[in-house]
Amino acid sequence: MGIIMNEKQKPKIIKLQIIAGNATPASSIGPMLGQHGINIMKFCKDFNQKTKDQLNMPLPTSITIYPNKTYSFSFKNPPASILIKQKLGLSLTKKPGSGSKTPGKEIIQAITYSQLKDIATIKKPDLNSYSIKSAIKIIAGTAKSMGINIKK
Repeated sequence: MGIIMNEKQKPKIIKLQIIAGNATPASSIGPMLGQHGINIMKFCKDFNQKTKDQLNMPLPTSITIYPNKTYSFSFKNPPASILIKQKLGLSLTKKPGSGSKTPGKEIIQAITYSQLKDIATIKKPDLNSYSIKSAIKIIAGTAKSMGINIKK
């Protein structure tokens, strides 16, 4: 027989995109965690400590809040669009995913297959793919939608 939990006993999962090393209570973190009774300053310090090696990269973060007001969190790699911009030396200050205003018509830059492979290798654990080849296709699709041409 399994243990039956009521709604108050189940852990809650909150998903946010937080800038690595720059978590502050003033951002969306404060209101989201505060309503669950979490010590926001402690969370921000923990998060900033764990992500200090990836400064200023937006990280998709999953926060699990347990009934006893404790928490755990995990994060994925930065979005593919950010990794592409970083690899090509494009400005990271624009909103994530921004590229050409008219992809397909306006090409803003070109990316090589080996650069796509490097990014796919980093993102593979977060992607829904079984091989590096399919992961490269996913990253190539993101690049094309940003107005970036793929060099053969």
